[in-house]
Amino acid sequence: MSGNHFKGHEVSCCIKYFIFGFNILFWLLGMALVGIGLWAWSEKGVLSNISSITDLGGLDPVWLFMVVGGVMFILGFAGCIGALRENTFLLKFFSVFLGIIFFLELTTGVLAFVFKDWIKDQLNLFINNNIRAYRDDIDLQNLIDFTQEYWECCGAFGADDWNLNIYFNCTDGNPSREKCGVPFSCCTKDPAEDVINTQCGYDVRAKPDSEQKDYINVKGCVPQFEKWLQDNLTLVAGIFIGVALLQIFGICLAQNLVSDIEAVRASWVPPPLSMRRPPPYSCKKSSAYYS
Repeated sequence: MSGNHFKGHEVSCCIKYFIFGFNILFWLLGMALVGIGLWAWSEKGVLSNISSITDLGGLDPVWLFMVVGGVMFILGFAGCIGALRENTFLLKFFSVFLGIIFFLELTTGVLAFVFKDWIKDQLNLFINNNIRAYRDDIDLQNLIDFTQEYWECCGAFGADDWNLNIYFNCTDGNPSREKCGVPFSCCTKDPAEDVINTQCGYDVRAKPDSEQKDYINVKGCVPQFEKWLQDNLTLVAGIFIGVALLQIFGICLAQNLVSDIEAVRASWVPPPLSMRRPPPYSCKKSSAYYS
C-alpha cells in the first residue's frame, strides 16, 4: 500500500469492465472490417496504384468497409483503453465522438423525412452513376446485381436506365453483344432453373414494352425501395431506435465512469508526514522532505 487515502469514493468495476468488454468487441470487429477492405483493394491492385481509388465513376463498396471499420476501430479503441486505464481524456473523446454520430444520424433522419423528393432525386442520380460504372469494378457489379435481385427491380426508375451504360445502350454504334440488354439480375426468376442464365437479358429491350415484363422486372429500384420501406417501416424504425438507445446508453456509461474517476481523484488525501518515506540515497533531500 502506498499510504494514499480516499474519502469514500471508488470507481465502479461493473461499469468499467462492461465498457471495456463491449468496446473490445467493436475494436476487433472494426479491425476485421478494415482488414477485409485492405484485402479487397489488394486483390484489385488498388494498393499498388493509390490514384486508382478515385478513378471509379461509381461507388466502390470497399469504402463502406473502410469507413465503417475505421469508425468502429477508433470508437472501440478509445472506449476500451479509456475504461481499462481509467483515462478520462479517452472516455470523454469516446462520449463526444459517439454523441456526434448520434446527432448526425438524427439530423439525417429528419432531413430525409422533410426533403423526401430531394432525397429521391439524389438516389436516382446515385444509382445512375453506378449504372454507368457497372463493368468498371467487380464489387460494384456484385452490389448492383444483389440490389436488383433482392428488390426485383431494374435500373433506377426502369430498365431503360441501362442506356446510360456503354455496353447496354441501344445506339447503332454500340458493338457490344449486350446491346439493348440488361444484366441478368434484372431477369425474372424461373423456379425450375438450377443454373443462373447470365444471358437472359440479351436484346430484351429491343422487344415491345408489353413483352419485356415476361422476361425482366420492369419496376425501378427507387420505387421498389420506397415500397420496401413502407412495408418494413416498423422493423426499420425499431432498428434505428435500438441503435440510438445503444449509443445513448454508451454515452451515459462513459460519463458515469468519468464522474467516478474524477470523484476519486478529487477525494485523494495525502498521507501524513509520519508515513512518508524519504527518497533513497540523499541525506539532503531526506532532511528537506521532513522540514
